[in-house]
Amino acid sequence: MKQTTNSILMIRPVAFRMNEQTAVNNYYQKVLDGLLPATVNAKAQQEFDDFVEKLTAVGVDVTVVDDTLNPDTPDSIFPNNWVSFHENGDVTLYPMFAENRRVERREEIFDVLEEKGFKIVNIVDYTSAEEDGFFLEGTGSLLLDRANEKGYCALSPRADEELFIEFCEDFDYAPVLFEAFQTVDGERKLIYHTNVMMCLGETFAVICADCIDDKKERKMVLESLKKDGKEVVLITESQVNNFAGNMLEVRGASDKRYLVMSAAAHQSLTTKQVEQLEKHAIILSSSLDTIEACGGGSARCMMAEIFLPRA
Repeated sequence: MKQTTNSILMIRPVAFRMNEQTAVNNYYQKVLDGLLPATVNAKAQQEFDDFVEKLTAVGVDVTVVDDTLNPDTPDSIFPNNWVSFHENGDVTLYPMFAENRRVERREEIFDVLEEKGFKIVNIVDYTSAEEDGFFLEGTGSLLLDRANEKGYCALSPRADEELFIEFCEDFDYAPVLFEAFQTVDGERKLIYHTNVMMCLGETFAVICADCIDDKKERKMVLESLKKDGKEVVLITESQVNNFAGNMLEVRGASDKRYLVMSAAAHQSLTTKQVEQLEKHAIILSSSLDTIEACGGGSARCMMAEIFLPRA
């Protein structure tokens, strides 16, 4: 299976703001004092449009779908949490922690993709787990090493172990499970999404090993990456706070590989880390300051990869 794709889905926000329902365990979210909601949304839209422009300029096939005002979905800009699209034509729907994020799931988006020539064969739906209070938030919670058929997951209130195992069984992935932490007001607390502290490229992996407090788990994760021949690029917790873990490798024109991240993430990297990464892909960064501050997510969260076959 391919690890990277040229096609991504992005949702343009209409009422973006800090989501109070997700802030309970997403410690990266901040209130931007003194800014009217309309101003926050306008800034987020500008960042979104600039980002899409940069991606399309290098030949990434971006499908942009506008969000709707009703229902109220402040986090719709992060579609990778509710859906994933697979090479065999499967579309997976995931159970979401925040109630107001569950209404982000819109079937008409699938019609848009089919009109573009993508083939959807089957819907795999895990959303009934919400009724029992279990969640697995898409490729935020699970990182897929498609080529090596492994799934990596940092357990948290938004990533349930049994659901993750069920996903791995359904899709024939070997599960790699661990816990990842960040320091919040002097306390170690679980990181809400795996893709905040880790990124899997085709020939490399970016990871904050310091977030994995259990030494055995840390060793197991690093060994798993190295065994598959990936160059491991270590980042610090401070860089994680600048969303340096929240990157995605995509393919542009002429099959060129790009590593997509925010300007804040790019600026936080050391010269050595940049050199390591540039051996594998061209770095493409865009300013996402408002989206990162209010949404507590960054570049990777904004892109849902489309691996679906063409009809």
